[in-house]
Amino acid sequence: MTYRIGVDVGGTHTDAALLDPQLNCLATAKVRTTPDVMRGIEQAIATVLDSPLSVPREQIGLAMLGTTHCTNALVERQHLQRVGLLRLAAPATLAIPPQAGWPQDLVAAVPLKYAIVCGGYEYDGRVLAELDEQEIRAALRSWRGEIDAVAVCGVFSPISGKQEAQAAQWVRDELGSGIAVTLSSEIGSVGLLERENAAILNAALGVVARRAIGGFRDALSQAGLGHARSYLGQNDGTLMSLELAESYPIMTLGCGPTNSLRGAAFLSGLKDALVVDVGGTTSDIGALIDGFPRESASAVEIGGARLNLRMPDILAIGVGGGTIVRAMGDAVTLGPDSVGYKLNEMAQIFGGDTLTLTDVATAVEAMPALAPHPVRSPLAFCQQAYAVMVERIEEGIDRMKVGSAGVPVVLVGGGSLLLPDALQGTSEVIRPPHFGAANAIGVAIAEISGEIDQIVQVPQGERDTTLAALRSRVLAQAVEAGAQPNAVRIIAEEVTPLAYLPGNACRVRLKAAGPLVC
Repeated sequence: MTYRIGVDVGGTHTDAALLDPQLNCLATAKVRTTPDVMRGIEQAIATVLDSPLSVPREQIGLAMLGTTHCTNALVERQHLQRVGLLRLAAPATLAIPPQAGWPQDLVAAVPLKYAIVCGGYEYDGRVLAELDEQEIRAALRSWRGEIDAVAVCGVFSPISGKQEAQAAQWVRDELGSGIAVTLSSEIGSVGLLERENAAILNAALGVVARRAIGGFRDALSQAGLGHARSYLGQNDGTLMSLELAESYPIMTLGCGPTNSLRGAAFLSGLKDALVVDVGGTTSDIGALIDGFPRESASAVEIGGARLNLRMPDILAIGVGGGTIVRAMGDAVTLGPDSVGYKLNEMAQIFGGDTLTLTDVATAVEAMPALAPHPVRSPLAFCQQAYAVMVERIEEGIDRMKVGSAGVPVVLVGGGSLLLPDALQGTSEVIRPPHFGAANAIGVAIAEISGEIDQIVQVPQGERDTTLAALRSRVLAQAVEAGAQPNAVRIIAEEVTPLAYLPGNACRVRLKAAGPLVC
């Protein structure tokens, strides 16, 4: 009988949820996110463990964390490592240097040494250029003492990772076995520059990931849960081990909204719906397809750099419980700034001087009063601000729908109390039990996955055989990661013919997932 605990760290609150072996929610907690973050995790875990329905600590065998550490580091340009990049691509890609298109402040935050050296593959796996060992070793020796991690990116390396693996061995020979090496073929799909960006940023995030994961381990140990198997939430709504997360921290970007969507699907029982997750600073609107977040169809931009990672299709709106409300003449402006985790100090209902959307919703009686202090702003102004807020959410719902018909909408997040029970453009509005902790529940119930995204040549008449072999491979990946063999399944399949390439080439994307072995 294995119980599990899920923790999700947001900009305003840190949530925790305790689930029994049948995935019934026994207890939830919501505490303020602390400046050092880990203290808030400790407080949230302690709160659920001290609840009346809690269980002996030795029966809690699984612990999951969803965190914004890596996203915040990129957005805030803080704690990023110095990176050395080997681009295995000469003489084909000399015209465009690494970090092309990056904002200047991100370029400054990620000091980069790079060498564009001979290497790479054709789309079908034929060698474009052989590696030059002496050229690569010379570049690595020149970087000694000036970099903290290395990224290796080759042309069409998702087709074959042999050259990247060989280059990684030379990196360790020259710079020591302890240096972290990111291989682009292991984290990105086709698309050289976007995959290279992902590899560079993954290498730069190493110290951030180690601190976050170390802090999570410390928090679990402090709570008497050091024995529990621990996982981090990924971008796609599935889990990865802490050891894997230390090597691939970039795979955790976007896991916050994803956890909320998975939690909304689980709590509402809906597989296809829109989800509005209202936090302290923003409202994230996403779509569920067969219980998983709809993925973005285009390259995403994180911190100003374009990446081709699998990321949820999320529309973020500057509407949250801590959003600051101001008057601009006869008009109302909402945000974009928020009081964040200082809501309990700065909002009018807590005795502060700042009018927030929580104050507005309280004044118009859309939600119960959370504190005894009165809202001092005029009622008419609050009513105007509330109407603007609802209109923005409804516009966001319309933008995320794929048709004109009304769709079911699930409201989650502590800030969703601000919203009414009916919204334009919806067929129904659902606020499920434990909606305030949907993000923590979402990471707690998440599954383990495997994924393939590559270009393959499909011989004439062998399409079914080729796809069956790839399906078997991706199912085996999920099982190897920790999924139950008898419950793992294909959750996404996309086969795109590439008419501009010879040899009946197709891009195949497969994803498999299954519940954790308990």
